[in-house]
Amino acid sequence: MPDALPLSDRRSFLGYFAGLGLGSTLFPGVLWARVASGTEVNDAAIVAAAEVAGLTFSDDERKQMLSGLKGQPQTLAALRAVPLDNGIAPAIVFNPMPSMTEPPKGASRAPVRSKAAVRAVPSNLEELCYEPVTVLSELVRTRKVTSTALTRMYLERLRRLDEKLKCVVTVTEERALRQAAEADAEIARGKYRGALHGIPWGAKDLFAVKGYPTTWGSAPYKDQQLNEDATIVQRLDASGAVLIAKLTLGELAQGDVWFGGRTNNPWKLDSGSSGSSAGPGSATAAGCVGFAIGTETLGSLSSPSSTNGVTGLRPTFGRVPRTGAMALVWSMDKIGPMTRSVEDAALVFNVLHGPDGRDLSCRAAPFSWDAGAPLSKIRVGFVKSAFDSTERHPLKEFDDAALDVLRKLGMPLIPVELPDAPYNAMRIILDAEAGAAFDELTRSGRVREMAQQGPGAWPNTFRKAHLIPAVDYINANRVRTLAIARWAELFKGVDVIVTPTGAANQLTATNLTGHPACILPNGFRDGTPINVSITFLGSLFGEANLLRVAHAYQQATGFHLRHPALA
Repeated sequence: MPDALPLSDRRSFLGYFAGLGLGSTLFPGVLWARVASGTEVNDAAIVAAAEVAGLTFSDDERKQMLSGLKGQPQTLAALRAVPLDNGIAPAIVFNPMPSMTEPPKGASRAPVRSKAAVRAVPSNLEELCYEPVTVLSELVRTRKVTSTALTRMYLERLRRLDEKLKCVVTVTEERALRQAAEADAEIARGKYRGALHGIPWGAKDLFAVKGYPTTWGSAPYKDQQLNEDATIVQRLDASGAVLIAKLTLGELAQGDVWFGGRTNNPWKLDSGSSGSSAGPGSATAAGCVGFAIGTETLGSLSSPSSTNGVTGLRPTFGRVPRTGAMALVWSMDKIGPMTRSVEDAALVFNVLHGPDGRDLSCRAAPFSWDAGAPLSKIRVGFVKSAFDSTERHPLKEFDDAALDVLRKLGMPLIPVELPDAPYNAMRIILDAEAGAAFDELTRSGRVREMAQQGPGAWPNTFRKAHLIPAVDYINANRVRTLAIARWAELFKGVDVIVTPTGAANQLTATNLTGHPACILPNGFRDGTPINVSITFLGSLFGEANLLRVAHAYQQATGFHLRHPALA
């Protein structure tokens, strides 16, 4: 362990190794630390490193290893001399499809929408703030409301409420008003681009927007400007949507604390909004944007959707290109909408999906939204053990009620169980890739500028990542291959699975296997929907069936129609 590390950092390291049962045996100098610093590797370092890896070598074996390891500092120094921008992905590209299979083929069809609710335009335009895209888009399309008026209303609301919510990093007012004016002019000429034309939206501040800071929520990057719009920003621009703000994220996509403080929950202002898509969840629930775009690696979209009572769609891994988005974990990062209804999520996803030729993980597959597609053709499973649990936890009554609703909708529910695998152990994949994504930040020492520095915060995770053996990282991905095959078998019998959001392992498992999920508000406790949610899981690239079932459930329950009281 390098003596140059501050005492607090060394204690974090020691706590980690104590958990491995190693304690002070590491003081002779861990092999990785000696190689990294250029210090000559010695026998004691090999012994300590072998303990970390769970191995034992004989005296003769260690002597043979020493000669090869003495040249390793030069090899690694040559690699580290190559500048690696966060946007450069590894040559190894993760594919969630099981062996010998491909995504569905065919062309997407234009969305078939529900009949839009017709409503009068209120004298106070702010009364529209909680309307879904399905309603707002008809008002804009029929020119009952201009995009400019809608944009100014949301901008004013963002500014007024952000003092309480802390959900905004940067307001993009000049860009927004220009886009809104262009939308109004086009619609007046009879050129209508579709459901998102003229609708104000917010982007999690890990998406590059030319001319504005892209801070990743972290102090070391708060002045960073990137010179090209992210692909999803380009696509939403092309749809006519109006970007009004870059919204907060927990720093470097973890939690709800960023360099400006904590993003708060509009339902309970003394609580955080969860993360890392903290701003998108808070702003959408608070009626400060028409919709927002978040991301998920391991819960970063699911958790704030559940906490803020909004609808979140986490698409299949490789569905939406991540070009221009901060990379955290190349084999797990996903981009999806956070909205006020399932149909809104479908309309936004319809614009986002498909390869851009630059994100090599992104695959082509059709998506066709039909709000009235027959439910009878969709096989729906439920995680039997999770719903049958006799434990009277606080959410059980909500979970049980969800099954009753689905049965009343005429869906024969098929009992299933989630495949067993060591999912938590596979989380070293996340740690190793995140450590690589922010290697330079760690080596430079600027990681100490981050707002959070505890044992569970990124700085400690990044440091620990340097001590994950490469062999174990690769073998974790091999175990992942087995898990993917087991999930493929599961989805041969069903198209969609309903599960309690908090069911054991479902979140970790599906983020590792790349399956899509839709998270919906599912009731109220003490007047808020905080963490009262239900989750629908879909087959790979099966978003159409997933959203159709979730839409039917949402229309039958109406929990999404209630909103926080904010002055």
